[in-house]
Amino acid sequence: MDNVTIARLLDETAALLEIDAADPFRIRSYRRAAEAVEQQTQQLAEIAQDPKALLAIPGIGKGMAANVRDLVATGSMPLRDELLTKYRPTMLDLLRLPGMGPKTVALLWSALEISDIDALEAAAKAGHLAKLPRFGQKLIDKIAKGIEDYRKNSGRFRIDDADETAARIAALILEFPGIDTVTPAGSLRRGRETVGDLDLLVTGPACEPDIVSAAVEHVAGLPLISQVIAKGQNKVSFLMRNNLQVDVRLLPRATYGAALQYFTGSKMHNVSLRQRAIKQGFTLSEYGLARLDDNAIVAGATEADVYAALGLDYIAPELRENCGEIEAAATYTLPALITRADIRGDVHMHTTATDGADTILAMAEAALARGYGYIAITDHSKNLAMTNGLDDARALEHVRQIRAVDQEMNGRIRVFPGIEVDILLDGSLDLEDSTLAEMDVVVASIHSHFGLPAEQQTERILRALGNPYLRILGHPTGRILLRREPYAFDLDKVLRKASALGVAVEHNASPARADLNDRNLRLAKELGCRISVNTDAHSTDELDKMRFGITQLRRAWLSPSDVLNTLEADAFLAALRPRP
Repeated sequence: MDNVTIARLLDETAALLEIDAADPFRIRSYRRAAEAVEQQTQQLAEIAQDPKALLAIPGIGKGMAANVRDLVATGSMPLRDELLTKYRPTMLDLLRLPGMGPKTVALLWSALEISDIDALEAAAKAGHLAKLPRFGQKLIDKIAKGIEDYRKNSGRFRIDDADETAARIAALILEFPGIDTVTPAGSLRRGRETVGDLDLLVTGPACEPDIVSAAVEHVAGLPLISQVIAKGQNKVSFLMRNNLQVDVRLLPRATYGAALQYFTGSKMHNVSLRQRAIKQGFTLSEYGLARLDDNAIVAGATEADVYAALGLDYIAPELRENCGEIEAAATYTLPALITRADIRGDVHMHTTATDGADTILAMAEAALARGYGYIAITDHSKNLAMTNGLDDARALEHVRQIRAVDQEMNGRIRVFPGIEVDILLDGSLDLEDSTLAEMDVVVASIHSHFGLPAEQQTERILRALGNPYLRILGHPTGRILLRREPYAFDLDKVLRKASALGVAVEHNASPARADLNDRNLRLAKELGCRISVNTDAHSTDELDKMRFGITQLRRAWLSPSDVLNTLEADAFLAALRPRP
């Protein structure tokens, strides 16, 4: 029960209270507590039994502290259970649809007793929603599209959520004596943006036949499990509380590499690899690479052994999508993939000046601790009012403050003044050119009017690219994984113009965006675009999300030379679009 989960449950309780028409002060108290919990650096599960420590957190009173203790102990709390019984757990699914806030859900419940997505869809098709106040055709269409997207994404989990779950389960499994290795496989290991389930492969002395059953029992008894689905001689399948299915396989060391290769996939990569094995007189399975004539195992302990025995360079998991990686490995032409160690700076982040949690100085110190040589502070511009975005006067004062911190760092790390400026409806930028001229790094992004027709959206972005001060196009497709689809536009045309003008395109490393995606990144490289990978961090700890961005760059076959912020500070600035 980590802080993010606790905050989500408190926020859901606030939404259920609003549906229940509860006292507004009580609703606000739960929302304020959710925000406070999410901002804490120490896990509340570690201090839950210390009343003084909980009460020291702003927004946590005695009653809320008791709620936190209940959540840590049981995964729920009495009020939330009571509201879910009254309104049914599926009510929470409605809140995840666009345009469906608590007041709208409350109206649907009171008027039509709608409490789940199926009932909402049926009511829309039957014309019942059109009879309700505030339900115009535009909102009904938005809801229908939201239901379609929800169904498409249902059962999928973001890479960071799956990664965190894998780490927590692995830590518990490693408590069992004789287990020394737990490795995620499947789509998580290949770095897919989202996963449908989680495969964990386990080995060590405990995975010998005589004691493997004890290890299985240990895994089946882990406290994070909500339901054990199946339990066999060397495999346990179970559901987490969020319905993520986890399959844990306990394997002998001698076949661990072959099993890891097999269960990492992808399916078509494995098919191509097995076909190659057959042509060379072998059979390849999760148990090892064996000769066809006498079934003798020739490789299996490590993945590298398996690939080498087939005459191939080792293929990184991120490349295993049957997109030419086997042919490249056979001719020794695989790229030298980018790594986190290649990154020299991060040039998209936010501070307390707008919607960030930490100061300029704190972000600089945190980046320095991560080995960076430079950062750019790029707070929001005024059009994004909900973030307290900067107008021209505040932006210029912010530049002064950033330069002061840069001087304070005394050369230990460079701190560039920048901005994430909004691309307005007509394609103009949200600040005056004279203000943008004071910035070293101008990132321009779309944060509004996502539903424009493709032609209009394309022209909007193309006009923005024409601004001579724009240096990086931020999260270019506008998608938010599992929540919002990319807006419609001609990406090919945008990338071609960005390449011609020397405007870099961003891969946003935040797992909520992962934008551009791996396919878009390959296209960007083919068209000669400059690429920058940034975290869009809103706090110091979010700087660590860079590793998720690197994973997507690797999936796109990118090398350090393909990415601008592998350059040192002066070379990075020189590689950006020249300023007028």
